Amino acid sequence: MKTIRIDRSKHLCEDAQCGHNRWHPEIEPRLEANEGEEIAIETRDSMDGYITPRTVVEDFPSLPRGMVHPLTGPVFVKGAKPGDLLEIEFVDIVPMKWGFSCIIPGMGFLRHDFKAPYLAHWNIDGEWATSPQIPGVRIPGASFMGISGVAPSRAQLEAWTRREGELAAKGGFALPPDPTDAVPAGGPIAARGLRTIPPRENGGNMDVKQLTKGARLFLPVAVDGALFSTGDAHFAQGDGEVCLTAVEMSATAVVRFKVHSDEARRRNIRFPFFTRSSYFMDPRWAAPEKFLATMGMPLGDDGTNYDGDLNVATRSALLQMLDQLQERGYSREQAYVICSVAVDLRISNVVDVPNYVVTALLPEGIFT
Repeated sequence: MKTIRIDRSKHLCEDAQCGHNRWHPEIEPRLEANEGEEIAIETRDSMDGYITPRTVVEDFPSLPRGMVHPLTGPVFVKGAKPGDLLEIEFVDIVPMKWGFSCIIPGMGFLRHDFKAPYLAHWNIDGEWATSPQIPGVRIPGASFMGISGVAPSRAQLEAWTRREGELAAKGGFALPPDPTDAVPAGGPIAARGLRTIPPRENGGNMDVKQLTKGARLFLPVAVDGALFSTGDAHFAQGDGEVCLTAVEMSATAVVRFKVHSDEARRRNIRFPFFTRSSYFMDPRWAAPEKFLATMGMPLGDDGTNYDGDLNVATRSALLQMLDQLQERGYSREQAYVICSVAVDLRISNVVDVPNYVVTALLPEGIFT
């Protein structure tokens, strides 16, 4: 089996021939693959190894902020060309034995509510992850790659940079290209490459927990060879990944490619989609028998009624779940991490104006 091997004792900047942390059409491929050929891709965790089993929250200020999402690749898929649709089958995802979850001030869905950093280390043993920082909880595994994407075209690069700049100018949150900690370092790729924080039409940081072993991901191709890369593996995650992180880990992804000639252009497919023919995880966890669910509506803390605002409804559901978990003896930070790795957010109602409903579902089976 062809493999892109990495040295996990080194950061990506020290092993740059194996990957990158920006999106750009001129990044050189690390491997060529034929259709139907299984390829093994070794990956680093989302923080590029700067968080280790010995890390404590006091170390957070020294973490380089531009290094997130070290990706392995790209893989040049023979025969893929612009307008095609690339199918990626996840044949296997093999986790490492340790992971982490963290709260970083200023990040995450409830970033205005959490001002202090927090870190939980996870021991990954077979089907479960446990943490000494969150006792009495075991998280069932369903390993998947948080980031999988193909290279943008030059036109897409320019258009996406422009639209995100316009969003930032209006007060939205969007990070412009920044060469700090970029890999490859220097030159136009570092200066103009897109940051990996948001997903885009090329895939990227989608964090879709159902993309476990057996999933087939479809991405529209924009450059010759598609230039597929992956990284940011998760052992487990709740739908939402609300505190910013899941159970973050290093892993090896085994993938297989198929090229659907001209399908993206012919069918006007602009965005990723995926299919499955099997359960994405043990159905006892995908649809738990015993659970607690809180219901959020677009009602602000001061009683203001917002018109169908799903963000406000989501915040309400999460704050109620935090209260429920604190009643069980967990700190607010522990509860937030539990929500991020185990609670599934669901849009339950978008018709009963003005109060749409978002539910936060907690499987009771995680408690030991």
